[in-house]
Amino acid sequence: MNENGTKHSFVLQPLVGFCDLMILLSCALLFQLSTEEYTHFVPFLVFSWIITTFVIGFYKVYRFTPLVKILALLFKQTFLLTICTFTFFGIYNEIDVVTLAVLEYAFLSMGFIALLKIVVFNLRKKYRKQFGRDTIRVIILGENAKTEQLKNFFSYNPAYGFQFIAHFDLRGGKTTIDDITAFVIEHKIHQVYCSVAELKNKEIKALINFADNNLVTLKFLPDNKDIFTKKMDFQYYGITPILALRTIPIDTPVNLFLKRALDIFFASLVVLGILSWLTPILAIIIPTTSKGPLFFKQKRNGIDGKEFYCYKFRSMTINTEANDQQAGKNDMRTTKLGKFLRRTSIDEFPQFYNVLLGDMSVVGPRPHMISHTNSFKNQVDKFMVRHLVKPGITGLAQVSGYRGGIETKLDIKNRVRFDIFYVENWSILMDLRIIAKTFFQVIYGDKKAY
Repeated sequence: MNENGTKHSFVLQPLVGFCDLMILLSCALLFQLSTEEYTHFVPFLVFSWIITTFVIGFYKVYRFTPLVKILALLFKQTFLLTICTFTFFGIYNEIDVVTLAVLEYAFLSMGFIALLKIVVFNLRKKYRKQFGRDTIRVIILGENAKTEQLKNFFSYNPAYGFQFIAHFDLRGGKTTIDDITAFVIEHKIHQVYCSVAELKNKEIKALINFADNNLVTLKFLPDNKDIFTKKMDFQYYGITPILALRTIPIDTPVNLFLKRALDIFFASLVVLGILSWLTPILAIIIPTTSKGPLFFKQKRNGIDGKEFYCYKFRSMTINTEANDQQAGKNDMRTTKLGKFLRRTSIDEFPQFYNVLLGDMSVVGPRPHMISHTNSFKNQVDKFMVRHLVKPGITGLAQVSGYRGGIETKLDIKNRVRFDIFYVENWSILMDLRIIAKTFFQVIYGDKKAY
C-alpha cells in the first residue's frame, strides 16, 4: 500500500506535468522569438522547470494536502519561473524582450497551470466522494483528543478517500494487539493509525513487526516524547500531526514514472533486439532436447503479494516438483541445453515480457514461488516488506552475492536484508548500477548460476 495514496496517480501526475510543460512552451510563443532563439529557450525552460519543481516538491500533492498548501506551491513556483525566465534573457541579452513581457508570460502560464492543478485536484476529490472509489480502509488505535480529531477528519472529509472502519480503545486491557491484528487481516485494513501515548514499547514493536510482515501501513499520532530514532515522514491531516513509519522513495508519481520509463526502455531493447530472433530459434531447439513447451510459467508473488505468472525459457524436463523445489547444483531435472541457458541467464529473458506487461520491473527483489513465500513469511522477519515494490529480473541481493538457490537460512535472511535496503533507499542511479553489475555478471559468469 502506498502510504501517500498516490499509487493511482502513476499516470495522472506525469500527464499533468507534461501538460504544464506544454502550457509553458505554448505561452512562450508570445515572446515572438526566432526559431533559433526558441530552440535555445525550450531546453533551458524544461530543465529549469524540472529542477525547481523537484526542489520545492511542486508535484507532491496527496489526497490529504490542503488547498492552501497547493496555493503556496503555486506562488513559489511562479516566483521561481519568473527568476528563471529573467535569467535566460539576461544570459541572451541580445534578445530584445521587455520586463513587462516576462512578467506577463510568467503570470499567464502559471495562471493556466494553477487552473489545471486545482481542477484536477477537485475532480479527484469529487470522484472519491461520489463514487466511493480510490479509498483507503483505516482504523484508529487509542482514545484521546488527538484520535478524536483524526476520526472527525476521516468522517467529515469523504473526498479525501479515507474509509474509517473502526476505533479501538487500548485502555483497560479489553482489547489486545492480537485482537487488532486479527481484525486488520479479517477486514482487509490498509492503514493503522496509533496514538503513541497509549502504546507500550512492546506493543509498538509488535505492531511494527505485524505491519512489515503483512504489507499494512502503520502511522503514529505523536505524543510529546521523542521516542523514535528512525527518519520519519511528518504530515498533517487537517490540524492533526501524523508520523509515517516507513517512507518509500519510489512511492511518488515522478519516481513511479521514471521507474516505469526505465523498465519500458530496457525491456523494449531486449524484446526487439534479442528476443525477436532468439525466441524462434529456441522454439525449434528446446522441444528437441526434451518434450514440452518453449516457455515455463510459474505463479509467483509480486507487488502487494499479488500472484502473477512469471515466464522463463524452459530449462528442465517436465516434472511435478517444479512449483515446490528450486533448481540445485547438478540438478537431474535440468537438460543439457538448460544448463547453458541457466548459466548464461538466457532462461530469464522472457521475464522482459513480464516487465512490459507491468507485473515486474527490470530491477527489484526477485519474486519467489508461492510455496516459498508462504514458508519464508513465517520464518524470516519482515520478509513481506520486499513486496512493497514490483519484483525484478535482477536485484541488489543478486549482484551482492545472493543469487540462485537458497541453501541455508542465512541466505534468505541476507537476501531479505538487501531487498529491504533497496526498497527503502531506491533511486534511478541505484537501478542503473545494478543493471550494469548484472550485465558484467552475465558476461563473466556467476558461480551461483545453475
